[in-house]
Amino acid sequence: MPKVEDARQGAGRAWPQHVRLAASGVAVVLSLPADALPAIVHWGADPGDLDDAGLAGLIASSVPALATNGVDDHVRVAVLPESWTGWTGTPGLEGHRSGRAWSPRFRPESVEVRYDDAGGGLVTTTASDDDAALRLVLEIELLASGILRLRAHLTNLGDDHYTVDALRLALPVPTSADELLDLAGRWAKERVPQRRALTVGTHLREGRHGRTGADAATLLVAGRHGFDFDRGEVWGVHVAFSGNHQVAAERTFDGRRLLLGGELLLPGEIELDPGQTYSSPRLYAGHGVGLDELAARFHDHLRSRDRHPRSPRPVTMNVWEAVYFDHDLERLIALADRAAEAGVERYVLDDGWFGSRRDDSSGLGDWRIADEVWGGGRLERLVEHVRGLGMEFGLWFEPEMVNPDSELAAAHPEWLLQVPGRLPVEARRQQVLDLTHPGAFEHVRSSVSAVLGQLGVDFVKWDHNRDLVDAGSTRTGRAGVHAQTLAAYRLMDEIRAAHPRIEIEACSSGGARVDLEVLERTDRVWASDCIDARERQQIQRWTAQLLPPELVGSHVGADRAHTTGRRLDLSFRAATALFGHFGIEWDLTAAGPEERAELREWVGYYKRMRDLVHTGRVVRRSLEQGDLWLHGAVRPDRSEALYAVTVVERHVTWPPGPVRLPGLDPERTYVVRPSGPGVAEQTDPRVYPEWWGTGLRLPGAVLTSVGISVPALDPDHTALIHVEAAR
Repeated sequence: MPKVEDARQGAGRAWPQHVRLAASGVAVVLSLPADALPAIVHWGADPGDLDDAGLAGLIASSVPALATNGVDDHVRVAVLPESWTGWTGTPGLEGHRSGRAWSPRFRPESVEVRYDDAGGGLVTTTASDDDAALRLVLEIELLASGILRLRAHLTNLGDDHYTVDALRLALPVPTSADELLDLAGRWAKERVPQRRALTVGTHLREGRHGRTGADAATLLVAGRHGFDFDRGEVWGVHVAFSGNHQVAAERTFDGRRLLLGGELLLPGEIELDPGQTYSSPRLYAGHGVGLDELAARFHDHLRSRDRHPRSPRPVTMNVWEAVYFDHDLERLIALADRAAEAGVERYVLDDGWFGSRRDDSSGLGDWRIADEVWGGGRLERLVEHVRGLGMEFGLWFEPEMVNPDSELAAAHPEWLLQVPGRLPVEARRQQVLDLTHPGAFEHVRSSVSAVLGQLGVDFVKWDHNRDLVDAGSTRTGRAGVHAQTLAAYRLMDEIRAAHPRIEIEACSSGGARVDLEVLERTDRVWASDCIDARERQQIQRWTAQLLPPELVGSHVGADRAHTTGRRLDLSFRAATALFGHFGIEWDLTAAGPEERAELREWVGYYKRMRDLVHTGRVVRRSLEQGDLWLHGAVRPDRSEALYAVTVVERHVTWPPGPVRLPGLDPERTYVVRPSGPGVAEQTDPRVYPEWWGTGLRLPGAVLTSVGISVPALDPDHTALIHVEAAR
């Protein structure tokens, strides 16, 4: 059980003035004064166990000189920054009571510190402002992984409404952090890295899509200039919320640097009734030396959860790019036969099985099996056939959306999110169903649940294919993104409670709903609708900054990619899918016998390697001026590793120089071998180095600091290298 270090001041003792929480080499030192909110004095590498005098000295040493011609006292920036202190940067709370109570001053009432036996701990501060009639509860938690997790709860203690316009939490980073990295993107090209200097002002990333967004920052990272996967101190934050949100990096005139995050609230979304509480999204923050160490902290956190997927991630076939809306029982049975022959373990029927849904123009929201194509028990026959082949059965839903051309929309136009008097512009010929309406929520919950029970579905691809634009409630007339997001979470929770054995994939036009809060309810994400392996190399490389590979769906597509038209070898497509939750999205009935045989080899190889890939530490490097990429998984005990070396573009210097293999134990000796299907045919001395046919036996110190020669591949090709500790 966690140890409770200090309780309420009213119990006859004061709380500590400073606290150090430490776990996995990370520490956060908090200043906890009696008359102000907690402030973070240090967040980063653990300075070691300090006594009270040492902590007090660390705090005193962090106070700068009054050299800014500002207010006459040191401006203290709390976890929730307040304007009354003289802080002229972004405030933590923006709100008012009909124009009053617009600049609160919170005074602590109690502080509770709990140290976790597994490492880290939780500091909970309850504070209030009697004049503004507000109570604030701040939770600052260091998890065993070294991830810092924060949340705020604001309660209206007054007799009238209090409007919350923004509630953000802030984390300081050192003045050495002078460069920013975050991600951008669009549909079919998600998670594109972008860098810039951290200059005076605010770098603000806002998500106004009503979902996480294909262009989401995902993780906003600040660090020393030139930081990379393996070098440079970095600090990163992630807002765990699937609706509108914002994350920012701010540098003030006096040199302070902050990372901030919270929900982006639309006008009037949060008006607290007397006694009502608003809870902010969780803000997750990590520190490390290099981006790989930062990623490892998030991966360790996710893997430590009680409901993190533990069973081997099944090879999944989704039939979307094989058949689209052309649902035919005999064709889909033939595809199931080919899938089973290839070694597939889960078969997923995508969009088009319900209502009048023969294309994307109608039927969405009418969650009943379509008589036209699947009536008379035909869908049950497909499910029975799939199960008879030893595969699980999965089904596509888009529970939050509705086509205007549907029985549901015709019967209940008031269930569509809208500004009074007009519907939002259509996207994908659909609108958004107001899940905050009890009737709409119950319709979706009961109809989806009925289908899941009727067919015994094992897996749900939960899609979300449009932004929430003009998303207002017909019941209140108010903006409804906040409430809709929470209702979507509740819908997922209730469906999972009713069907506890199902797994859910979060899909949103591909990778537009990738965040840590939706992953509390789902078992993987669909990283992108683009399964072109060249594009996926980048998409998966940067999705890994937040998520471990077992949570990221990664499929082998047809030789000609449907989203780009690019043609790529099967070996490259499969080697790319290998470093994720492997699957197939390809019409195997049109594939030749040699292709199917090669695919079967790759499926078998994935099954042998998935435990390593899905439990190992992710390592990434950019080599030869970024034209050669290395990606790998190293077992936590460093006894085994699998590396992929991919040529993105052919560099001016050719062949490439020696490549170092990161993450190994320098004190061990390792056996190094080429790996993957087709290795026996890789004998051309113009492409493959001399050792490729014999293997190597080398100390880890040589592999990590000197490196080995790698094949002189053409662009869009990958070589796999397996490393195992010598026995």
